[in-house]
Amino acid sequence: MKMMKKLIIVATVLFASVTFAQNKNAKASLEVDGVCLMCKNRIEKACYSTKGVKSAIWDVKTHELKLIFDERKTDLKTIQKSVVAVGHDTKDMKAKDEVYNAINPCCLYRDKKVVDDHKH
Repeated sequence: MKMMKKLIIVATVLFASVTFAQNKNAKASLEVDGVCLMCKNRIEKACYSTKGVKSAIWDVKTHELKLIFDERKTDLKTIQKSVVAVGHDTKDMKAKDEVYNAINPCCLYRDKKVVDDHKH
């Protein structure tokens, strides 16, 4: 009987630590390349299409993407893959050239002239 109580306690502790290890409101931020409000819309839409993302706000000036997501359903790597899949580079991942080249010419953030045009 004493062994059974110990087993139950150990199982409860393990279950509790696994449950608490995954945050349903995890916060993170990523650097994502883009230049305009069309980029903002595309980046945020890609994030929201990722199961578990609760909030995604990308800042045009700072390129910071602030996220709130459920770690039980997704992770940062998965979210980054969604962003890269619509043509936007992150610090850790690069969009395929054919995807990048298919976005609106106004949004071609790798082109110095396009970036300079958005500064005015």
